Formats: sequence, C-alpha cells, structure tokens
Amino acid sequence: QLQLVESGGGLVQPGGSLRLACAASGVTLDHYAVGWFRQAPGKEREGVSCISHSGGSTSYAAAVNGRFTISRDNAKNTVYLQMNSPKPEDTASYFCAEVWGMATLKSNVYDYWGQGTQVTVSS
Repeated sequence: QLQLVESGGGLVQPGGSLRLACAASGVTLDHYAVGWFRQAPGKEREGVSCISHSGGSTSYAAAVNGRFTISRDNAKNTVYLQMNSPKPEDTASYFCAEVWGMATLKSNVYDYWGQGTQVTVSS
C-alpha cells in the first residue's frame, strides 16, 4: 500500500524557480526520514537533500546548497523541494525516497522510492 508520488517537475528557465512535491500514501510519513535524489543520463544517482522525520534536521549536497530548500508538512503527508535559481546542470529525473531511520544522502539506505519527476533546466 505504501506509495510515493512526485510532482512539480517540468521545464524551467535558468534563474527561475520550481517546487517539487513528494506525497505519501499508506504510510505515516512523520515516522520516516525523506530524501531527494536525482539522476541524469550518464551519471550515477546523486543525493540532493534529506530531512529528518520531524523536519528538525536537513542536509544538502554542496552543488545545491543555498539554492534548494527541503521542507515537510506532515499534516499533508508531503515533503517539498524548493528549487531556486536552477542551473542546466540540475537537469535530471528527481526521486523522493523514505527510510525508517536517519536521513542521509546515501541512496542505498532508503527503502521506498517514487517513480520520479523530470526537471529540465533550459533556455
């Protein structure tokens, strides 16, 4: 029954903004840490950001630090990734994932994954 569904992806111009959402069903999201990951053709999956179950702790990859913001609304069972000033190198398929445990940027510790949403940054 557990499902994660990403939304909000699309085409955005450099310097614009985009907000991704990860909506969970069949799970009490406030018990899970959540991470955002991305993968571009020819590259390995990369951790982007993660947030603890309470939202009290967040981490960011150096490449996005200062531009992206992760947040969660447990009442809505949703985690967000606000992408400000995206760059062409941010183009990738973005996935959210959940784990019962500590939030990290290591993808292999996560148990549940969404289908992904495509983000394309281009003029």
